[in-house]
Amino acid sequence: MGKVRWMCAIALATVPALHAQTYPTGNDPRNGLKPGLLDAGSALSGMRLVSFTPKAAEFDLLRGLAFVNSDIAFGGKYVYQGNFSGFSIWDVSNPAKPAKVAVVSCVTSQGDPTIYGHLLFISAEGGGNRNDCAKGGVQNPADHMAGVRIYDVADPRSPKLIKNVQTCKGSHTHTLIPSPTDKGVVYIYVSGNQGARPETELAGCRMGTDPADETNSMYRLDVIKVPLANPSQAEVVTGARIFTSMTPAPIRAGARAGRAGLPPTGPRNCHDVTAYPAMNLLAGACASYGMLIDISNPEKPVRLDAVADTNFSLWHTAVFSNDGSKVIFTDEWGGGTSPNCQATSMMEMGGNTVLTISAAKKLTQHAYFKIPSAQTAQENCVSHNGGLIPVPGRDIMVQGWYQGGVDVSDFTDPDHPFEIAYFDRGPVDSPPAPGDTTGGAVSRNRGTIGGSWGAYYWNGYIYSSEMARGLDVLELLPTDKLSANELAAARLVRFAEYNPQSQPKIVWPAAFPVVRSYLDQLVRDNGLNAARTTAISSALTSAEKHKGAARGKVLSRLATRVDADVNGAKDPARVRAMAAAIRDLAAVSK
Repeated sequence: MGKVRWMCAIALATVPALHAQTYPTGNDPRNGLKPGLLDAGSALSGMRLVSFTPKAAEFDLLRGLAFVNSDIAFGGKYVYQGNFSGFSIWDVSNPAKPAKVAVVSCVTSQGDPTIYGHLLFISAEGGGNRNDCAKGGVQNPADHMAGVRIYDVADPRSPKLIKNVQTCKGSHTHTLIPSPTDKGVVYIYVSGNQGARPETELAGCRMGTDPADETNSMYRLDVIKVPLANPSQAEVVTGARIFTSMTPAPIRAGARAGRAGLPPTGPRNCHDVTAYPAMNLLAGACASYGMLIDISNPEKPVRLDAVADTNFSLWHTAVFSNDGSKVIFTDEWGGGTSPNCQATSMMEMGGNTVLTISAAKKLTQHAYFKIPSAQTAQENCVSHNGGLIPVPGRDIMVQGWYQGGVDVSDFTDPDHPFEIAYFDRGPVDSPPAPGDTTGGAVSRNRGTIGGSWGAYYWNGYIYSSEMARGLDVLELLPTDKLSANELAAARLVRFAEYNPQSQPKIVWPAAFPVVRSYLDQLVRDNGLNAARTTAISSALTSAEKHKGAARGKVLSRLATRVDADVNGAKDPARVRAMAAAIRDLAAVSK
């Protein structure tokens, strides 16, 4: 379907219509799954469920947002799972049987986590958070905590609160950026859609309306500087004023609910920001705009470009391609609590959009992607958090879709993203009984809030934070869309830590699965003629039988021959990448 897209740098402009995806089919296995909390029906394709672990008893309340699980972070053998009322730490050294290590009860209103060494950062937003983590709400404004909590988790069995870093607008989410010049410092970019707290509660806060007024707490992201040797001295050191001179974005009438409170002068907050420190880039999902920002100096970020889209209700979060040439933004249409993946739902809203990033760091929007299934009116569903799967030569991401489940998609071609694999459960709630008029509208439109908050690939497995149910661990399986060699190459990538909103650079070791991944892709897409791909496969098999210098010589000769295959290849870029991978393997074999 066509649409108008708007760019905001200095002026607004229109561009041609974008590609839209295929609409849901009536026979998708995810349609009409049996409802239930722990006994719901499920459907899988291209993956298997390794384990399901119910949420900690301390958070095991069903209804409302007060006890739902939120985002996750990864460090060592642990998964740190946020909750609106605290966080859990799981030992996943055996992914088939995660073990509870610690549960910390502390009202946060969201509790998004980030791990860095022995420091755990937790977002806190809302009026009910207290400095002492106690329940019962805030009676004295001086006891109100809104910002980022810092814990010492050197002993993960006994987390210790180091400091509450207060910010003027609290912290719905946050993103860690290591200092590029000082290894002893990290920065925390704080995102959120709240207004400013009164100065009587936190000195220096001011709810102003002038974007050019730097004493105004709005129109900025608070930036916390954390000295790692003394994290108790962490403090807000500046505000990222990335909204200066931005004009209001055009808004589709049906999308206005997602932008409630947006001032007429343009954006003033970001919901999420995703950093790619290796590229000095930040993608800002800032309600009415998707933004690209230079963070070469984290204390003085510079806006490079911004896009708005009348088919996007709430720009929510982002994922970069590994080479930094593309970025996916998600649209949290309905705020995550509405059933926006039904057969009757608009397909361009509530999903992803793919943008390319030029050498001049300008954004061009391409296609949309949304899960091609018909979810029910009982299932809150919209695109949400995810990250890359480290398959060489392809841009593949996994993400949560709330009660739409976990989905894996390929966005290598920005004009034609497509689904690779999925895992989905039926709704938590059953539909209202026939003739039920007592609360039926609420049940049909909201029900129990649940599903996958975020799903991420980490060291061989996919981990999904299930809001109402607990923690899922999944494993991808070979299919015609994702080969065994590609999965083997992905498993070679290991990270000691992984914070999805601070995206790491993926580097593959020199290995046969990496080479064979490129070869599989050339065969799948007819990127090189069949005679040559067969010959290359045979040569690789022969090289594997050799050792040391002999293997190196065989591979060096093969790399030279593959160099010649570039001319006339349908996919010369992938042939070049394969030749480079063969040459790297030859070098380590000598």
